Amino acid sequence: MTRISFETPARTSKDRRIRGRGAAGNPPNRFERLHLERDVWDDPDDPGARTQFLRDTSRSIIVRNDSPDVPFEFSLNPYRGCEHGCIYCYARPGHEYLGYSAGLDFETRILVKERAPELLRDKLSSPRWKPQALVISGVTDPYQPIERRLQLTRRCLQVLAECRHPVSVITKNRLVTRDVDLLARLAAWDAALVTLSITTLDEKLQRIMEPRTSSPALRLRAVEELAEAGVPVGVNIAPVIPGLTDEEIPRILQAAADAGARHAAYILVRLPHGVAELFVDWLERNLPGRKNKVLGRIREARGGKLYDPTWGKRMRGTGDFAETIGNLFEVARRRAGLLRRAPPLSTAAFRRPDRHGQMDLFGGAV
Repeated sequence: MTRISFETPARTSKDRRIRGRGAAGNPPNRFERLHLERDVWDDPDDPGARTQFLRDTSRSIIVRNDSPDVPFEFSLNPYRGCEHGCIYCYARPGHEYLGYSAGLDFETRILVKERAPELLRDKLSSPRWKPQALVISGVTDPYQPIERRLQLTRRCLQVLAECRHPVSVITKNRLVTRDVDLLARLAAWDAALVTLSITTLDEKLQRIMEPRTSSPALRLRAVEELAEAGVPVGVNIAPVIPGLTDEEIPRILQAAADAGARHAAYILVRLPHGVAELFVDWLERNLPGRKNKVLGRIREARGGKLYDPTWGKRMRGTGDFAETIGNLFEVARRRAGLLRRAPPLSTAAFRRPDRHGQMDLFGGAV
């Protein structure tokens, strides 16, 4: 991998908090036999304390999902790793397959798929590709801060808009509104949908839990701007954290509806592999008085564990408390007038490009 560039360094404080980061260190990689233990991350000249962007030389861009409880089959991820630094992110363990840690490495070692737009065009131009809804991105956020400069997500949307290919975008960043022109163009063909993830309306909590995401107010503003432009938009309360954010469900749904959202969903917090350790450490550093309550409620909804990966259970949990959260969401959703599911996307207008950027002769006029 080739290093592309660096960002402004982050400094640590005595209580092991690192400005702009969710994690405070790097737990061992479960696949590696050796581990470098660091006591501090306070050297501004140390690459370990700042974001590195690395070239990802992947030769394909569309990933197929075969999980029965994930509501989409194909997704596109321009980036691996995420600067947003959400402490609860279920995608963190994926970095371990690259030889990194699920902790700070996930937030500071960002792999960039520079050829994503070209790879996408090649895929859509293949006669073997059957048009169907793509999700951008389903794993790490397509509008994390580096997207402002690299514009990989926008360039992928340009390809999709040219082809009138349906796409569903999921993000925590208001930067999505930069691309409202492309999304509105696709929406005119019933081929675009955007979902804003809103975990809390408490900006103070958001800053320490999701340090480089847009504020709750800006996410709601993004909902409003997209709705005004005619782009179908919804919200995910993803994740709901028992004992910490579950009481906010009615307020979040009503605020989203007031901003113009059409549909809503939720996911119970998931803490696979090393994410559980990171989350417990985060509670100890930031909310020690809430730690026992939060962990107790999570275990109550996860069969006595911090995580249950069983399909059919991992998104919603089990038991009385998980059922209470589900009931609260349903009542609040109906009261706010939000749909349970997003509207379907259409492939009717799809026209296949060739690999040189020209449209298929039989695909209709450009």
